[in-house]
Amino acid sequence: MPDTRHKQNRNAGRRRAWLAAMLAVLTAAIMVVVRNQRAEPYRHASGAIFGTVYNITYQSHKDLSAGIRERLEQVDASLSPFNSRSVISAVNRNERTTPDSMFTSVFNKAQEVSRETGGAFDITVAPLVNLWGFGFKDGTTPTRSAVDSIRRIIGYEKVRLQGGRVVKSDPRVMLDCSAIAKGYGCDMVAALLRDNGIGNFMIEIGGEIVTSGISEKRLPWKIGVTKPDDDQLGAGGGIQTVINVTDKAMATSGNYRNFYYKDGKKYAHTIDPHTGYPVQHNILSATVLADDCATADAYATAFMVLGLEKSQEVLARHPELMAYFICASGGRQDSVWYSPSLRDKIE
Repeated sequence: MPDTRHKQNRNAGRRRAWLAAMLAVLTAAIMVVVRNQRAEPYRHASGAIFGTVYNITYQSHKDLSAGIRERLEQVDASLSPFNSRSVISAVNRNERTTPDSMFTSVFNKAQEVSRETGGAFDITVAPLVNLWGFGFKDGTTPTRSAVDSIRRIIGYEKVRLQGGRVVKSDPRVMLDCSAIAKGYGCDMVAALLRDNGIGNFMIEIGGEIVTSGISEKRLPWKIGVTKPDDDQLGAGGGIQTVINVTDKAMATSGNYRNFYYKDGKKYAHTIDPHTGYPVQHNILSATVLADDCATADAYATAFMVLGLEKSQEVLARHPELMAYFICASGGRQDSVWYSPSLRDKIE
């Protein structure tokens, strides 16, 4: 019996020695990985696209700025209505064209968000936006008859994909993906970086953001939400709050810098597709966090149309979304509402 216990103790000792050796090897391997990661530089790429600017930070030994630019130009060639050779421009000219995978993906996402928000998000609304002066800046106030005339060709139900083609119920229907394309562009760059094995990055295009991993400071990515300000140049706005956006996408839509005054009245840039008129509720900005930026971008726009209560109803049906709303309260201090699931992310 003592001999058996001796063997058991000896075997247990060997196991402990083996486990200790494996732990040492694992620890050494982790240290090598961490040291190599820290040795990899954080690179930066920036430029102009989609009528705005992009700023991208990523950790890699490889310079991917050319690939990033190429990917963004692919999105532009598919979705930009200001690019006469783009797929969406050909669709708007009613030319026979086969939509590419980018157009198809964004179109389907847009239709999905339109259905979920009762048409508050609508990629056919551009003619109304232009009528109100935000597209061509003509500065004239539309008449009721002019609004009603254009409303007849507005509506996401008036266009569909069928057999690999875009089918319109009225040839005058125009598509504009500006309220989702920046977010989609962020997603496409994120896919490019991930395909190259990059885990730490932040992508920002015109205020829409996708993050992954950690920053150069070895900390989670933290993004500020701008405090609403009627200063159209943005010189007076500070930071309302800071949100931990690590491994998430974030998009913000706001009326406080996009408006004009006519005859003493302030007109916001967000047009309600149902009424044909600028929204008049008290949401100043809507920030949305989602798993992908195209979704966040589209819902942020929709919430600006819906207003607080209806947006809360949509959020209740979509727990995968988180939102932060800044509302005009009528006093000196703006009011804030945010999703309960966002609480732990607010600094």
